[in-house]
Amino acid sequence: MEHQDLLSGFIRLHVLFHAAKADLHGLWMIEELAHHGYKVSAGTLYPMLHSMEKKGYLISRTERVGRTHRRVYNATPYGKEALEIAREKAKELFREVVDGSTP
Repeated sequence: MEHQDLLSGFIRLHVLFHAAKADLHGLWMIEELAHHGYKVSAGTLYPMLHSMEKKGYLISRTERVGRTHRRVYNATPYGKEALEIAREKAKELFREVVDGSTP
């Protein structure tokens, strides 16, 4: 992914946003991100999910799907708190970037 270091923060916010709303799993998240123009491989997303879980933003469980198992993620209360803080920061940043105005 081009500009990965800059865009990875947006991807993490996307993940946290969806994990706060409902269960998600890696393949679904890769497809969801693709709808928004992010080309993220499993080799990028899964370490990101594991890192977010290790930092306390996500919690996961394993679900059986047919003969296989799938890791399902949700946002923790800490993750939801971080999302609200990020939401306010994003509003401020986007106002500046889009409108060209500063507070």
